[in-house]
Amino acid sequence: MKVTKKRIVITGATSGIGYEMVKLLHSENEVIVIARNAMKLNKLELELPGVVTYQADLSQATEVEVAANKILERFKSLDILINNVAVQYTPTFLDDDFQYLNIADEVALNFTNICHMTYWLLPALMKNEKSYERTIILNINSGLGFVPKTSSAVYCATKAALDIFSQSLSYQLEQTNVRVQQAFLELVDTPMTAGRGTNKMSPKLAAQKIIYGIENDISINNIGKVKLLRVLLRLVPSIAKRIMKKY
Repeated sequence: MKVTKKRIVITGATSGIGYEMVKLLHSENEVIVIARNAMKLNKLELELPGVVTYQADLSQATEVEVAANKILERFKSLDILINNVAVQYTPTFLDDDFQYLNIADEVALNFTNICHMTYWLLPALMKNEKSYERTIILNINSGLGFVPKTSSAVYCATKAALDIFSQSLSYQLEQTNVRVQQAFLELVDTPMTAGRGTNKMSPKLAAQKIIYGIENDISINNIGKVKLLRVLLRLVPSIAKRIMKKY
């Protein structure tokens, strides 16, 4: 499926991978962005004319519902929903700077929000006005969703939950026009990963590979080093887990 003349919703797209996807897609598609920072959304509208934006804190269920309903009021159908927004807190439960309240925020933004957003926008994806043409829900995931590291335990857990949710949802939608895809990323050079790791993939390359997966109907898109991690986990799981434990 060529990603042109599509109506695409992307969450958390004012920086990093989401921002690069918007830049790649906006000229030939109708792109709708939902994010928390109103100033960044205004800047995005000025930089990329035609991009439609909605401000919402996606860790709050009520704000997800309000934003989704605004989209549904304006657009009767959608072609692609990209659940991209995420947050990662790195302190362990034993660290002095661990923040208890971050647990709920991380779970809500990385997982619960995706369930909510999918629920509210699913009717518009199923009511595609182009003769029941295939539409897509794409959930941006991580290699940490199937092999966790020592830090960021809650983040790893939310990504594992997202994987299972995506699989189950795909079963539910088998008899519809909606397809569920996942993109599993290696470490990408974004604001979320600032100060961590080396040899990180650029957000532009990650965005290109994600879009390639959409166009080529790749339901499980293992990007970059995630391919090797999958192989290690299958052949020598102890080594894969040992590597990621130190990650």
